[in-house]
Amino acid sequence: MTTEKRRAPAGAAVLRDDITTAIRRALMQELAAVGYGRLSMEAVARRAGVSKTAIYRRWNSKLDLVLELVAAAAHGRLPALDTGSLRGDLGLLFQVVAQALRHSLASQIIPDLLAEAARNPTIDQTLQQVLRARQQEIGGRLISRAVERGELPADTNPEVAVDLIVGPLYWRLAIARLPLTETYLDALVEAVVAGLGAGSGVPHQRDAVGGR
Repeated sequence: MTTEKRRAPAGAAVLRDDITTAIRRALMQELAAVGYGRLSMEAVARRAGVSKTAIYRRWNSKLDLVLELVAAAAHGRLPALDTGSLRGDLGLLFQVVAQALRHSLASQIIPDLLAEAARNPTIDQTLQQVLRARQQEIGGRLISRAVERGELPADTNPEVAVDLIVGPLYWRLAIARLPLTETYLDALVEAVVAGLGAGSGVPHQRDAVGGR
């Protein structure tokens, strides 16, 4: 009997994870440096220390590469937003989001992609579908729990509520380009609670977490 030597499978089965990670990291750095309009596969490959062929084995175009980055960022893990109070949940959500948005790369990439979305229907559609779905998933659970606890009226509109929660953060980051300070986030929690029509009995953050 003879044994046949099999060749290693071609294609996705032999793609090295470390190279894929290096390409994604290089993409973020290059995107932050030059923006989507001037982004090139050659520059990403050079920054990642790989061949351009290595990128094209994984993605068909720079658009595919960027859209995957957006989808991955949107589906990042968040801590369970269930502190026992609406104020506590909002405070935790704002802290997590602010920490992510304060990152130097995120603060440069997100405004650029939002601007590019106005010119590129594919990017616009992806941002609308992926980010909107993520916002509704997270914000919807937060609102539902507040309704169940009796902190918000039963007829609270989840879509409007989520817009009220996340809208100021995007505005401050992409339009006003102002820092998300602790003082601002604390004031935003109170403004959102009031805007959602929460009852006066909703405990403050300190009361919810420590009884102080």
